[in-house]
Amino acid sequence: MTTYLPTDANNNPIPALRLKATGGAHIIAATASSARNSTAFDSATQIVSLYATVPVYVRFGSSSVEAANTDHYFPDSTYYDFAIGGEDTKQFTHVAVLRAGSEDGSVYISEKE
Repeated sequence: MTTYLPTDANNNPIPALRLKATGGAHIIAATASSARNSTAFDSATQIVSLYATVPVYVRFGSSSVEAANTDHYFPDSTYYDFAIGGEDTKQFTHVAVLRAGSEDGSVYISEKE
């Protein structure tokens, strides 16, 4: 199988991607109202990483996506990669967040390539 991932000494793929060089960093304020990234993810981006300073609910979608307290819970102080598209799936262009507790915070998003 051909891979573009780096390989270890035994030629096994290492699941590592680099941060997008320019335009791939986003910050969303996590408050009592749903908010999303103002700039769409690049059309070539298939993986994004999230880190939240407070627990939040997240939902991926289009430029009109909104998060609700019935969406996926994402804990604070966790760094996690999410697939937002691929060869056989429609790419998500935005992510919406809503704080899960009473404190406001920030969600940091990094596009990977």
